[in-house]
Amino acid sequence: MKRILLTISYDGTNFCGWQRQKDEYLRTVQGEVDWACGKLFIKDINCIGASRTDAGVHAVGQRAVIDVETTIPTQRLPMAINSHMPEDIVVTAAEEVEADFNPRFRALRKTYEYKIYNSPFRNPMYRNYSEHVKTKLDVEKMAEAAKAFLGKHDFKAFCASGNSSKTTVREIYDISVAEEGDFIVLRVTGNGFLYNMVRIIAGTLIYVGIGKIKPDEIEDIINSKDRSRAGKTAGPRGLTLMNIVY
Repeated sequence: MKRILLTISYDGTNFCGWQRQKDEYLRTVQGEVDWACGKLFIKDINCIGASRTDAGVHAVGQRAVIDVETTIPTQRLPMAINSHMPEDIVVTAAEEVEADFNPRFRALRKTYEYKIYNSPFRNPMYRNYSEHVKTKLDVEKMAEAAKAFLGKHDFKAFCASGNSSKTTVREIYDISVAEEGDFIVLRVTGNGFLYNMVRIIAGTLIYVGIGKIKPDEIEDIINSKDRSRAGKTAGPRGLTLMNIVY
C-alpha cells in the first residue's frame, strides 16, 4: 500500500466546499477526488485534505493524500487521475510519502491570496474570483495596517464562530497588500489559519481602505480578542489557497 500526496487545483465556484457533506447530493471537491480515484483504482477512496476550503473558495496548491495499491508510476498518476476528473479540478503533482503522513498536521506554512476588484462598476468576468468594492480604497493605509498582523498572536478576534481549533494562536510569516491594475491583492503566509481568518483579515483591511478603521487600531483589535471589533468577513470568491509547504 502506498500513501500518495497529491497537489490539486480547482475552481471552487460550483462546489459546496472541500469537505464531503452528509447530503451526498451536495457537490464537494473531496467527493469528486474520491470518485475519480475510485474509478481509476476500482476501490473506495477516502482522501485526506490539508485545508477545508469553504464553498466558493478556490485552490492552486491544495494537498491531499490517498492510500492505494497500484503499479502506475507515481509521476504518471496525475494524468491517470485527471482522466476521470471534471473540468473544474485538476491534479498537478503526485509524490509518495510515508504511511503516517498527515497533510493537515505536517504543514509548515500555508499561503493564501485574496483579490479585491476595486472599481465603480462590477465586472461579470471577475465575479467568481474577486470581491467587488466600488469605493476607492487607500492601498497605502491597507498595506500599513497589514504589518500589525506579522508575528505570533492570538487571532481570536479574526476567527468565525464554529472554529474547532484547540488554540487561536497563529503565526504570520509574511503579509502584503499590493495594487495590480483594478485589483488589490492581499497575500498572507502563516503556520496555519483559523476558520475564516484570512477572509476576516481581508474584510478588516477593506474597512481600513475606506476609512472605517485606522491602521494603528489593528494592534488593539488583535489584543482585544473581540470579533465584533474587526471588520466584516469578506466573501469567499476572492480567496485562493496558493501553496502549502511541508
